[in-house]
Amino acid sequence: MNAFEQMEAVIAQRREQPMEGSYTCYLFEKGLDKILKKVGEECAETIIAAKNGDKEELVGEINDVFYHMMVMMNECGVTLEEVTRVMDERAAKIGNLKQFHTSDHNT
Repeated sequence: MNAFEQMEAVIAQRREQPMEGSYTCYLFEKGLDKILKKVGEECAETIIAAKNGDKEELVGEINDVFYHMMVMMNECGVTLEEVTRVMDERAAKIGNLKQFHTSDHNT
């Protein structure tokens, strides 16, 4: 089990068996709007960390985005397996680039 699978399992467990004082439980208790707000905040913080060129901060912010996205996924009934399957399908298409003609887009 990799770290993403472990995190998915912990998030699911917190939802099914709430623990007092758990931040994950707090997010589920507050609902989808709060979860989405946190996803947005963490995305903005990731962008700023990237712009500032602080790799350590960026790595931490990316992890915060991943965590909050996984809470959102659980709340919305989306599994890591489903996301991975789509990513695998897209990876299989690498190299099958569409041919663009200059008339296809405005430059």
